[in-house]
Amino acid sequence: MSITISSPFLRAEVSEKGAELVRLQDEQGQDLLWDGDPAVWTGRSPLLFPIVGRVRNDRVRVDGSEYGLPKHGFARTSLFEIREAEPSQCRFGLVADEATLQQYPFPFELEVSYRIEGNTLTITAAVTNPGSSVMPVSFGFHPAFRWPLPYGAPREAHAIRFEREETAPVRRPVDGLISRDVEENPVQGRMLRLQDRYFETDALVFDRLESRSVTYGAPAGGSIQVDFPDMPHLGIWTKPGAGFICIEPWQGHADPEGFDDEFAAKPGVVLLQPGETRNFTMAITVSSASL
Repeated sequence: MSITISSPFLRAEVSEKGAELVRLQDEQGQDLLWDGDPAVWTGRSPLLFPIVGRVRNDRVRVDGSEYGLPKHGFARTSLFEIREAEPSQCRFGLVADEATLQQYPFPFELEVSYRIEGNTLTITAAVTNPGSSVMPVSFGFHPAFRWPLPYGAPREAHAIRFEREETAPVRRPVDGLISRDVEENPVQGRMLRLQDRYFETDALVFDRLESRSVTYGAPAGGSIQVDFPDMPHLGIWTKPGAGFICIEPWQGHADPEGFDDEFAAKPGVVLLQPGETRNFTMAITVSSASL
């Protein structure tokens, strides 16, 4: 089952499976989100919880015991409860159960809300620790936007403009883990001009990110602004030649190469105290203006 919300300028469809955004359309009904073609990649905008990326050997260690946890966690394949369905907003919930405790030994509540106001879709994930011990957690967004966007500009004209100068080196996944080695940052003058060659060895990982907003599009077409005020890391990914580009705000990332410690010590993880709630927000604003 899915819920549709809208304004005069934007329409979104959200599935109860994974509380995933599965369609985003502009005021003319043009699709802005990847269609999940299984021949290429089935995702559209999965939510990453309670980890982002892979952990070493697909296992986390908590108080000396190990638990199997798949890449990007289990939220994206879980069935959420629909808690609210209104014309312009909806809300979904997921709580710990016996299956999740076998993978992630913490009680939790994950509530995800979607709200459209004008030409902006805001997604807020609220993670709560209802337990009696500290809960380590990561969270990530993974929207796949169409590349090219449906505004007539060619694929090679598309770019991502960063809010701030990004001069720190970037990293790559190596067998799913974050490389020890760094690469020269391909952003020039705050602009990343999208080319398939950047993704021949997987994603670009910005783990020393200055920006909290980027704008994606082409000079001769519309644009999409992605704001992520709570998220300190960013992944950008596609499969070379595919019709999408993923702009992924993260809190946390995959295990670094050689990491072999408790989950709570994993770089990028946040530690929620008993009773604490942490919000993670991403806003997507669609504009007919060019970059």
